[in-house]
Amino acid sequence: MNRIVRKKKTLEPHGPRAEEIVQRDCSIISPCLSRPYPLVIERARGATITDVEGKTYIDLGAGTAVMNVGYSNPEVSAAITAQLEKIAHGDFSTFFADPPVRLAEKLKQLTGYDRVFFSNSGTESVEAAIKLAMWKLDRQSLVGFYGAFHGRTLGALSLTCSKIKHKEHFPTLRVVHAHYGYCYRCPLHLEYPDCGIACARQIETVIFKKELSPKDTAAIVVEPIQGEGGYIVPPQEFHREIRRICDEHDIFMVADEVQAGCYRTGTFMAMEHFGVRADIVCMAKALGAGLPLGATLSSSSIMDWPPGTHSNTFGGNLLASAASLAALNYMEKEELGTRAQHLGDYLMTRLRELQSRYPAVIGDVRGLGLMIGVEIVKPDGSVDPQTRDRIVVEGFKEGVVLLPCGDSVIRFCPPLVITKEEADTGLDRFEAACKKVFA
Repeated sequence: MNRIVRKKKTLEPHGPRAEEIVQRDCSIISPCLSRPYPLVIERARGATITDVEGKTYIDLGAGTAVMNVGYSNPEVSAAITAQLEKIAHGDFSTFFADPPVRLAEKLKQLTGYDRVFFSNSGTESVEAAIKLAMWKLDRQSLVGFYGAFHGRTLGALSLTCSKIKHKEHFPTLRVVHAHYGYCYRCPLHLEYPDCGIACARQIETVIFKKELSPKDTAAIVVEPIQGEGGYIVPPQEFHREIRRICDEHDIFMVADEVQAGCYRTGTFMAMEHFGVRADIVCMAKALGAGLPLGATLSSSSIMDWPPGTHSNTFGGNLLASAASLAALNYMEKEELGTRAQHLGDYLMTRLRELQSRYPAVIGDVRGLGLMIGVEIVKPDGSVDPQTRDRIVVEGFKEGVVLLPCGDSVIRFCPPLVITKEEADTGLDRFEAACKKVFA
């Protein structure tokens, strides 16, 4: 096989070297990975990726919201190099070391949470949160949300509810899903604000009356902004209502900040926009600046489980900790949160101008900071994943990295260091892709 096959369509790689690598990949790598187009990366800097044929791309995906500080960030690279010369791995689960402790202290400074558990990924940070909530409250049930993505290992997968393909043939924990605050396509067919945030209130009015006892519910796990579900920003009252329900029933509120955290929305944690503080927070992606790193944060009154209750080999890896600390210091020093807000406003303005020219195809533009979703629709307003996928592929041909999410959404989550000129070039290429498809 020498082509990427997607929904019965083929797309040739850019050049012979790329094609040769894709062919080798397809002959040996597990076929469960999803690649929307055959981009074969060789190097990158800032917000620009260069493939193995020398073609450059403006990256509006940041490695799926990972490279907030940009590719090949010199301060992160220097920190990795310095740590590598000392020791890369020291089994932090067994011994002590300074880098992960300094990183935990930095996270405490940025968030106020005074206990940290390190792991390797967002999925693992969610797994730790699930186990912590169940252990502390001695309860086994959870509430999640339709459209949510929390990972693919069995605990996190039980909470994930965005695509049936993720869940087929796998067992799950006892989880009941509620509707998320998706006002553009309200699943309850109500109008905000007259709805009274019925999507959140159904946890009490339906779930706790018919499916789960609140006395056996350990946590309500929620994304501040749904990521894989479609970059959905709920109304302000949504998370406040979740917080109220948790408080009244002595349930933990777990915030999955894996994709939305690390200043992507402007604030360090996206939940800050809603004036809500979760009991447990999950972080990863941009936290590691490109190296595998997850973190589960909580208070010392909650995270007081004894030794051996939970652990892993690579959590608190010294190399990843050094990279993360350098990245967090860089984000703070360069005020990337403020930058994300200003550039996000600019991107939203340009995207809404494009929407005004193609209202029958671009149904919604939404987001916070540099976490923006553009929903592609049919003339009747229904989802149109085929057109969305065509735009993503045409963007690849034009030299812009675009990523899909949700049923019919293109996400815009570039590195927070992207320049206005790069952002304009990326949007120009996106518009060119749209014009080809819409024609």
